[in-house]
Parts: sequence; structure tokens; C-alpha cells
Amino acid sequence: MLRTVRLPYRALIAAVATLPLLAGCGPLKRMAINSVASSLAKTGTSATSDNDPELIEAAFPYQIKLQEGLLDIVPHNRDLLVSTCSLSVEFGYAFYQGKADILGDAHRDEVIELHQKALDMYLRGRKYCLRALDQRFKNVSGDLVKDQATMERAVKRFNNKKKDVEMLYWTAASWGAAIALAKDKPEIAIDFPSVRAIADRALALDESWNKGAIHELMITLDSLPAMLGGSPERAKKHFDRAVELQHGLSPGPYVAYALGIDTQDPQNKEDFVAKMKLALAIDPDQDPDTRLVTILTQRRAKALLEQIDTIFPSAAAAHQQ
Repeated sequence: MLRTVRLPYRALIAAVATLPLLAGCGPLKRMAINSVASSLAKTGTSATSDNDPELIEAAFPYQIKLQEGLLDIVPHNRDLLVSTCSLSVEFGYAFYQGKADILGDAHRDEVIELHQKALDMYLRGRKYCLRALDQRFKNVSGDLVKDQATMERAVKRFNNKKKDVEMLYWTAASWGAAIALAKDKPEIAIDFPSVRAIADRALALDESWNKGAIHELMITLDSLPAMLGGSPERAKKHFDRAVELQHGLSPGPYVAYALGIDTQDPQNKEDFVAKMKLALAIDPDQDPDTRLVTILTQRRAKALLEQIDTIFPSAAAAHQQ
């Protein structure tokens, strides 16, 4: 999921320097703030090329709060809404849920706390993405959670590859990640058909967007129980396509499939191990643009391999007999 982290340092510095000069609510000042906000959302240095996860982790909260502060002034800036949504999801996934996976069941209380923090960030992100959708398609977010027919009509309104795909991806990613962590919360899980429809629409508009990020998301969605619309067969097809689009240079699909599908059956232990080893064999420098993503994903893969007998306890017990 952590695919497009953008912490625009130069734009951030410019924005901070400019904000005191833009105080007030006049139309010209609001236009200037909108310009700063759009620049902040769109431009800058990509943090995904960094090789220092701790540095990026420290920068994330400041960036999110800065953008939320700007949204208080220009609440209808769609670029900034989508950017704040994506940053919230990426932070929750990389630095809360990721740490929970690394800690494992031996640290149950910490894992529960980290999962709750991750869930809060996903819901925070969803809020901003839904606001962005409403800016582009008036009041569409309300239709997405009504009856099936109304929801399907709403999704059909998303029809512009250039304008809609990124927004749809992050809406589905934030919402889907929340559902995956909140299977015991029916008030959240009940919305899965909407998430699935949004993701399917993004896939139909541009299935190769952002190096196959949508296919990688679909692995996670199809790893959910069948009663929520999941399908191991579809997950495998999305896995194969994601690996193809990424030329085997991203560990993301391997870890997503191993965690989502292989863990559902003790007989899949060997495949789980094989996919984690493939993820660890990838050189982060082969794709410099996603170096940080690879480093963080490989940390997770290494920790999960070390927990293999906890993840597959029945298989471990059978081996000992």
C-alpha cells in the first residue's frame, strides 16, 4: 500500500514561510493559500526513494498536521484532500500496522494498541478522500453507503481516468484497510461492497496505474472472507499481474499474498516461506524510486519469517510429532 509517499520538503518550507503573510479570509489571500496547498499536495521530493525509515517516520506527522491546517482554511481543495488522505493511510500502514506485524503475538497488548492507531489513521484518511469525492461529484459519498442500486449508480459517475483514479484508489485503500482491521466492527465492515465497487472502478479505468498498485490492493481485498466478497482465486490473478507490472522489483505483492491468502490454510506454510524469501531477495536499489517501500516491506517479511511457527502453529506441531 505504501507506494506514493510524497513529503515535499521544498514546498513545505515555502508554505510555512508564506502562511503568516496570508492570514485573514479575503478572496485574494484564499486564492494564494489554495495555490500553496495545491503545490504542497502535488510537488516535491519523493520520500519513497529515501533509505532512512526513521527519518521519514518522524516527518510524516508534521506533514499531515500542516496539510490539515491548510484544509481548515481551504476545505474544498481536492488535491490537498487526496494528498492528506494518502499520507494518513501510508503512515498508518507503514508505521503502525507494520510495527504490529513485526512485533507479532508475543506482544499482544502493543499489537492491539498499534492496530487501533492504524485503524484511526485509515478512518482519518477515508474522511478526507470522501470529502474529495464530494468535491468532484456532489454528495456522492452519501450514495455510496445506501442500497446496492444507488451505490452502483454512484460508482458509474467515476469516469475520468486522469482525474478519478488516484482519488478512487486512496478511497478504496483507506476504507478497505479499515475493514481489514475491523472485521469485528459491523458498522465498518458492512461497507465492503462499496469499497469493492470503488476499487473495481479504479481498476477498470487504469489497471496499470502506479506500477500495479490497484492490483496489489485487490490482493488484500480478495484475502477477506468469502462472506465479505473475498476470493483466493482472484487474489492469485491480481498477485500475478502486480508482479508483472512491477517487473518483480517490489516485495509488496509477495507479502500481501502470503499474509492474506497463505495464512488461511496450514498447508500453505511452504508457499508462505517461499514468497517471503522472494520478497527478501529483492535489491532495494533496483528500483530507487521505491527504495523506502522495499526496505519497510522487507523488515516486515523478515519478522514474519521469524514468527513462522506462531503463524502456522498446527504445521509446527505436526512437524514435531
